[in-house]
Formats: sequence, C-alpha cells, structure tokens
Amino acid sequence: MKRDKIFTDKTRAVADFNFGEATAEVFEDMLERSVPQYRELQRMLAELSTEFAASGSNVYDLGCSNGITLNTLASAIGGAGKSVNLVGVDFSEAMLEFARKRFAAQPQAQQPTLMLADLNNGVAVENASVVMLNLTLQFIRPLCRDRLIRDIYEGMNANGCLILVEKVLGNQSLINRLFIQFYYDMKRRNGYSDLEIAKKRESLENVMIPYRIDENVELLKRNGFGIVDIFFKWYNFAGLIALKTVS
Repeated sequence: MKRDKIFTDKTRAVADFNFGEATAEVFEDMLERSVPQYRELQRMLAELSTEFAASGSNVYDLGCSNGITLNTLASAIGGAGKSVNLVGVDFSEAMLEFARKRFAAQPQAQQPTLMLADLNNGVAVENASVVMLNLTLQFIRPLCRDRLIRDIYEGMNANGCLILVEKVLGNQSLINRLFIQFYYDMKRRNGYSDLEIAKKRESLENVMIPYRIDENVELLKRNGFGIVDIFFKWYNFAGLIALKTVS
C-alpha cells in the first residue's frame, strides 16, 4: 500500500482535488488514514448489504473507486450463499483500472461489471437490491443530487436498500467547528502534517459539498424512500440506510 504524500510538497500550488492516477495510487492509504473507523465501516457495509442483497439481483457501488468496497461486498454476500451481479460505476478511469487489477485473478463470472460514468448526469440502475454511495454523494453537484437519488430509487426492487456514507455538517456552528477540530486531530494521529491537512482542505473546497444529516434524510425521503435511519455516526461523518418500502 503506497503512502499518501500528495500534499507534502510545500512549493506545489493547490489545485482542485481529483481522483486521477496520483490519487488512485495512494487511495487505500488515504482512506485508512482519513476516514474514521474505516475498517469497521467496511464491516458494517458488508453486514447491511448481505442482509438486503437478493440472489439474482444487482448490487451497485456508485463511486466505486478502486474496488475496495466491491471486494468487501463480494466476499460477504458470496460467503452468505447469495449470488448477485456486482456493478461498479466511477468517473475516474485510473480508479477503474486499479479495480480491474484487483479482480483480475478471479474467474470471469465472479468479476464485477465496471462502468465509466459521470453520476452528475444520473445513473441507469435496474433490478437492484442494494445500492452503495460510500463517500460519493458529497462530490456530486447539489443540483444533480435529486436526479441521482431518484434514478436509484426507480431502479431499485421493493424492499431494497440504499446505503449512504457521507462527511456531514453539524447543525450548530460551535459543534461543527469542534467536530472538524477532532477530525483534524485524528488525521494528525494518523501521520498527516498540518501542511497536508491545510492543503487538502483547500483542494477540496470547490469539489466536496457536504450536507447536514437532516438535509440528506430529506433528500432521500422526497425522492421516494420510505424509511431512513442512521447506522453510523462519528463527529462529522455519518452512515444512513434508506429502504424502498412497499404499501
């Protein structure tokens, strides 16, 4: 696992964050050191997905990056004796290439379908029992989020679930500042310098737009999901599960 040193150069100008080759090469280290409780979150995603995955259906990871979560889902769902079709969608060809390499040694029938697409333009979802948006929606332009969630809902089978993990804003400014402070403290414990933290924050300013939890809940409900609940919360990170209920 290559060490994330993208923002260590003091002389390098800060550009908007992207998921190109440089990020893809260090992405696993970046996740391990930047996402709180990352391994536990992966375990929770596997548990929830296995519960709702239905044999013969499609399981989507939208914003699948280099296939880490797809691999987690494949092991858990397959281990439970369920046969599903895994579909990964991402806007970065560099990330998808890493995902292809991850699954290259597996039999063709067990490899996920990997698709290059911009989720800002919506997504074609069909026969889905589980859809994953793991730290993805925050990078979708706000004006495009309703369409994306509606596309997911309409392509989902009855009793299917959408799993949403996001960086979130606090409802009150003082608490929000504290949560951000504690998050940066975590990154320092994981070896990031103040320079790296500051440069990455600047790089993400025009790219990542988080919502409050209640805004995400409202987004899900107004686009059809009947049940929405929180399954994970760590300061300024949250995981939500939304179910497509039938009357």
